[in-house]
Amino acid sequence: MLIELGHFALILAFALAFAQAGVGFAFWKRGGAAAAFVQQSAILQFVLVGASFAALTQAFIVSDFSVKLVYEHSHSIQPMLYKITSVWGNHEGSMLLFVLILVLFGAAVAAFSRNLPDDLRTLVLSMQGVMVAAFSAFVLFTSNPFWRFDPAPIDGTELNPVLQDIGLALHPPLLYLGYVGFSVCFSFATAALISGRIDAAWARWVRPWTLASWAFLTLGIAMGSYWAYYELGWGGWWFWDPVENASFMPWLAGTALLHSAIVMEKRNALKVWTIFLAIITFSLSLLGTFLVRSGVLTSVHSFASDPTRGTVILAMLAALIGGAFTLFALRASALRSGGLFAPISREGALILNNLFLSAATAGVLVGTLYPLVLEALTGARITVGAPFFDLTFGALMVPLLLLIPFGPFLAWKRGDLAAVTQRLMGAIIATVLVTIIVFTLLGFPVSLAPLGLGLGFWVMLGAIAELFDKAAFRRAGFRRGLARLKGLPRTVWSTAIAHFGVGVTVLGVVFATAFQTEIVTSMRQGESAEIAGYTVHYDGEQMLEGPNYIAERGTFRIIAPWGTTSRLTSERRVYAVSRMPTTEAGINTYGLSQMYVQFGERFGADGRVVRLWHKPYVLLIWLGAIIMAGAGFLSLTDRRMRIGAPQAARRKRPEAAQ
Repeated sequence: MLIELGHFALILAFALAFAQAGVGFAFWKRGGAAAAFVQQSAILQFVLVGASFAALTQAFIVSDFSVKLVYEHSHSIQPMLYKITSVWGNHEGSMLLFVLILVLFGAAVAAFSRNLPDDLRTLVLSMQGVMVAAFSAFVLFTSNPFWRFDPAPIDGTELNPVLQDIGLALHPPLLYLGYVGFSVCFSFATAALISGRIDAAWARWVRPWTLASWAFLTLGIAMGSYWAYYELGWGGWWFWDPVENASFMPWLAGTALLHSAIVMEKRNALKVWTIFLAIITFSLSLLGTFLVRSGVLTSVHSFASDPTRGTVILAMLAALIGGAFTLFALRASALRSGGLFAPISREGALILNNLFLSAATAGVLVGTLYPLVLEALTGARITVGAPFFDLTFGALMVPLLLLIPFGPFLAWKRGDLAAVTQRLMGAIIATVLVTIIVFTLLGFPVSLAPLGLGLGFWVMLGAIAELFDKAAFRRAGFRRGLARLKGLPRTVWSTAIAHFGVGVTVLGVVFATAFQTEIVTSMRQGESAEIAGYTVHYDGEQMLEGPNYIAERGTFRIIAPWGTTSRLTSERRVYAVSRMPTTEAGINTYGLSQMYVQFGERFGADGRVVRLWHKPYVLLIWLGAIIMAGAGFLSLTDRRMRIGAPQAARRKRPEAAQ
């Protein structure tokens, strides 16, 4: 009965979203009852879709195998956590989660944007209503999660074993909060184009939504990277998989949007950039949805292979994005006014930042889609691999990383590059010294790795220098400077912390890429292997039975270079229902570095193939991402992010002043 109620609730939400869009676009200029209806409709949709999602979740929890989706993606012996995560561990359920988060953001706009003008808020919510109607219709008519069996099967067929991990509880929801959050920025952009309200106040209103979406997407990508790192057993943290790229592209565009919105808010400039990036960021989010669900890709991330669904999503993408860009083209002439500034200025630095990020996004987009387009047009199959992405992306990131510390020091409108260089001289000297020390310790290798480390340290030291400069330690002295440092606005802190996090991630990437050590060997019980100064002893294996799998567990004893001993286990599992094998890597952490062991196939009568990796400072990759996301959330706590842009006071008429 609950399943039928959940299905009916989703139908009501679809009808309500359709009405919300129609009423909103028809009467957005009138305010009053129309504005109130649109707001209340957005909140009620969240209640209805929440009830629908809860009904589906309850079916998974109680293992109601009369529901087709539960039968296909769950089993009675699965642990409870994986029964719950099975709700979105499939195409239909994940799309319902997508709609749930979409209505969550719509309800948040309705509830927390009271300071917006009625006409703009109505247009934003109307655009959200269009998207809710489109995606809920997609769920109802092509991906219905509420179909029943009659009679019901005795048991289910199990969730994909690769997805039976805590990562499924965190990665998709975080990623969707980022993906779907950018729909609000998209709605603000279309609302601004329709109403003509494109000014600094609009940029102030859109920034918090951009920040929240960007921070969630950062966490989602980082969680997905770490999940693949430890679950797939390949020892890699990024593979330039097309679906990984599909989440990375909106992150790059969203980063550019953040910086562009700052210029628009502060200087009423870069209107074209900001509106364009708001549209393109959500467009790339929808592109990721299409790639995962269209069947055009074969990937560990793919949810569906039904071309009909892909065609529907492509049509939705064309209608939404095509309509937005058509509106953008029609309104382009109204977007050209703005503040004037010199090339050497903070505005100029942010434009350069946007150019590099946009070019990087375009490079990843071309590398991802070119093989698909070529195959569709000619039938030829090619692969664009990591060398292309590493070279293209790396070449664009080097100048961007060099630029990052200069941006916050430059003045608005017109800056002095020589003066900024002088203020950064301490960071420059420290970076050069650190780079020389790294080269010396490594024996002056013919390698770009020390220069990569130097770039990471440069960005980190530049962020620290920014805080010290804003606190005026040189002029005010240490004690007053410390007090000023504590009193700096949270947006200043968040900018410096985010840039510091970028530097931390760069260090992690360089260390993990250039300095990791890998050994593939065969080991018998009692034998040992040496890697990067560590001694790995193979103590043997044992069979064990999990809740829904049988595993061969290898036990290893690791002696660190400084003499401490620790144990590590790695498993090869076979799941009882699907008979699918998986590898559970063994990982020991030493500070920010890790020893990574994969327990492999049998070798001979009593041996095992064992793959060993030593990954120095690999945790910096994800620590930097957490720091960046934390900076985004810190910025959201600044009071200026929760109030509207100040409006100029009206002058009193002469007769009123007398």
